[in-house]
Amino acid sequence: MKKMAVLSLTAGLLSASTLALATPDPEDAIDYRQGIFAAIYWNFGPMGDMMKGKLDWDGKDFSRRAANVATLSTMPLEGFIPGSYSDDDSDALPAIEKNWDDFTERMTAFQESAAVLAEAAKSGDKASVAPAFMDVAKSCKGCHDNFKD
Repeated sequence: MKKMAVLSLTAGLLSASTLALATPDPEDAIDYRQGIFAAIYWNFGPMGDMMKGKLDWDGKDFSRRAANVATLSTMPLEGFIPGSYSDDDSDALPAIEKNWDDFTERMTAFQESAAVLAEAAKSGDKASVAPAFMDVAKSCKGCHDNFKD
């Protein structure tokens, strides 16, 4: 009888913990996506500086950073959950929820342009990378202009 009680309790706790993981707290979602965007900025900022000539061009480093951005670009969307907008801890606007389809299309465009940039960056040639870099920058700006405070 004791074994059955322990098994039932264990099953109940596992179910509750699984449910808790399935419905993240809005604050956790904010932290998650802000961490990813910080990592994107960590990589994209120096790439921009290389494009502007503020840093010496390093094709190998640019390519590594572009690959990082491409990978990271696939991650933040899941952190945009209801209840995680217009909070003191977040610059994400409620317009995201109201215009979800537009927002997800823009995030998809960001992912696609980041993948194109990562591929182009493998060439190591600054001139051939520039258009792909600008496409990523424009996709970022499009979201920021419409969905970030």
